[in-house]
Amino acid sequence: MTESKPAKKKKSVAKPKAAAKPKSAAQKTKAIAKPPMDDAERLARACAGAASDKKAEDIQIIDLRGISDFTDFFIVCSGTSDPQLKAIAGGIRTKVREEFGTGALSEDGAPTSRWVVIDFAQVIVHVFHHEARSFYMLEDLWGDAPRIPFEAEED
Repeated sequence: MTESKPAKKKKSVAKPKAAAKPKSAAQKTKAIAKPPMDDAERLARACAGAASDKKAEDIQIIDLRGISDFTDFFIVCSGTSDPQLKAIAGGIRTKVREEFGTGALSEDGAPTSRWVVIDFAQVIVHVFHHEARSFYMLEDLWGDAPRIPFEAEED
């Protein structure tokens, strides 16, 4: 019998690497471009927009993704009177129902309590009277969380 010899492997020859081409401005921009908004962020922005439509003041979108395991965003805003708090909360509920086809999981507080909380799971909205907001300082509790810029649209 004849012994068969293992086949010889060809040696790979390393090819010189081509010099890296400098990135164009468009490529650099693309590399640092923000990722597309997820559903939770769209919901948060819709809630903030609805609050703005009812003349809420000092609207903050607090990004809790990666910090909290019970929600992704807090919306915190203020009103100056009980009727305005009621209008802000109602406007937010209506907008979410129209745009997302869903309602709140729960709601607590009333305009007369000076703090209304609307829970949409991924987004929790806090509508405060100015004095209650100053007292509870909710934003300070989440001071390490990033803020999502929100600009109210001008009429």
